[in-house]
Amino acid sequence: MLLEIIVQDAVDARMAEEYGANRLELVTAMTEGGLTPSYGIIKDVVQAVSIPVHVMIRPHGYSFTYSEDDKRVILEDIKVCKDLGATGIVFGSLTESREIDEAFLEKVIAAADGMKITFHRAIDEAKDIIEAYKTLQKYSDSIQTVLTSGGAPKALEGVENLKKMLALASEKPSPVVMPGSGLSHNNIVELHEKVHATEYHFGSAVRINGKFSEPINGNTIKTIKELLS
Repeated sequence: MLLEIIVQDAVDARMAEEYGANRLELVTAMTEGGLTPSYGIIKDVVQAVSIPVHVMIRPHGYSFTYSEDDKRVILEDIKVCKDLGATGIVFGSLTESREIDEAFLEKVIAAADGMKITFHRAIDEAKDIIEAYKTLQKYSDSIQTVLTSGGAPKALEGVENLKKMLALASEKPSPVVMPGSGLSHNNIVELHEKVHATEYHFGSAVRINGKFSEPINGNTIKTIKELLS
């Protein structure tokens, strides 16, 4: 079972690793849903831990449809992440018609140049989440993971779509479906019994008082690991 934890700096990263996180999603500006952190923070976190660090590549929180200027920034940020030693990136982009932006995705894959790629919850805003996942299956050689709540605000509300995506993933080489959003030590067993995913994503629920402004609670990560073991 793989446990991915959202972190914002090296202090978070070391704590998450110490208490059993298997992979980190590095972000800033969680009040906007998570944006690309500074280069200094990326370098600091990569050097602080030995587990994989995947960096959020998102220039703003307005939407997941990007202008040409946005796209230039995104591609440059990806190259910098690679230079700084990040294991992977977390990215998502949709067209105006809310379908996967394949043309830009292919440029992102080229820029990543072998780094791991997670397609993030932009997929939850797609016109048809199942068709969007089928599109991403075509890129399974390059996209390892899809972070999703099943198209609902919280993963427990998107169980039916999560099941459909996991069923598709079992049929042929596909990105791993990683449920996320609203997961905590109080509900992870319920979700796991319903979907039986192999990776799960946690954010504010593993922090003191459930707030990103508070430190990570290592004991909560440890509890989740035990519940899923």
